[in-house]
Amino acid sequence: MGVFVFLPLVLPLTAWPIARLAAQHLHPRTATRMLTAVAAVMAVCSTVCLALVMVVGTAQLPGNPLPDGWSDPEVRAAVPYDEVVGKAAIPALCAVLLACTQTLWRHGRTRRRAHRALAGLPDTEVAVLPDGAPYAYALPGVRRRRGRVVVTTELLDRLTSAERRALFAHERAHLSDGHHRLLLAVRLAARANPFLRPLQTAVSYTTERWADEVAAQRVGSRRTVATAIGKAALASRPGSPLPAFAAPGPVPRRVAALLAPPPAPARWPAVFTSAGLATWGAAAGTALSAMSSANAALILISLLRAATPL
Repeated sequence: MGVFVFLPLVLPLTAWPIARLAAQHLHPRTATRMLTAVAAVMAVCSTVCLALVMVVGTAQLPGNPLPDGWSDPEVRAAVPYDEVVGKAAIPALCAVLLACTQTLWRHGRTRRRAHRALAGLPDTEVAVLPDGAPYAYALPGVRRRRGRVVVTTELLDRLTSAERRALFAHERAHLSDGHHRLLLAVRLAARANPFLRPLQTAVSYTTERWADEVAAQRVGSRRTVATAIGKAALASRPGSPLPAFAAPGPVPRRVAALLAPPPAPARWPAVFTSAGLATWGAAAGTALSAMSSANAALILISLLRAATPL
């Protein structure tokens, strides 16, 4: 195991460059899926790393659940361990599990509350709330309730018919492409390893850009979508009751991207470019993280089997 068991804890730093460059040089759909995959793999590997460090580092403590043979000098010599690091890994792992559980619970509670708030409205794809605050969001389904687009009358009154179509197309894209699942995945990853927070911020932006591009294709006018986004942003107020899974990206950047030509089709960036080097660096870091955690886990399992009497 050695020092390689600690690599997954710091390898997320290799993904920071692509978190910044993906939104600029990759298609939003490609950037979103790639960043989410990188964040998920690295989060799992770093959590496994914490568990392994905890098991190895606390093997000599009284009351540990490991077999007696684990304390044999031959076994201890084969596995480097540090009791201080092992003890520190216990609260760290507990904090990770608690943070992820809390995030899942809050996510589910927010969705259920949002659906209960729509209980008295007709069961249509678009739910219009008679609210004086201008906002809109995509509400994913829960249990037997289907996903819906929620918008207030105040926001609808501020948009033209074409801009309303752009708004609905944008929110439907969030539902049809499952953006709430991707956002939840990177949110959990960032809770598991704080080094992955830049990827969470990047995915929050690229999912909005992805929905913007889908809306522009369906409406047939990039300028109409940009205008609708700008009007909704100007009309919004601090503290609007947006659910936790509706994460708007930076509006000026989104509007500027819509007023520019459409992004190139999804493709892997050239190697000798800033985006290409960052992408390959993130891919290498992800692969190394997976190999390091898998190798350490296999070694630990092999030693446990050898130290456990039949």
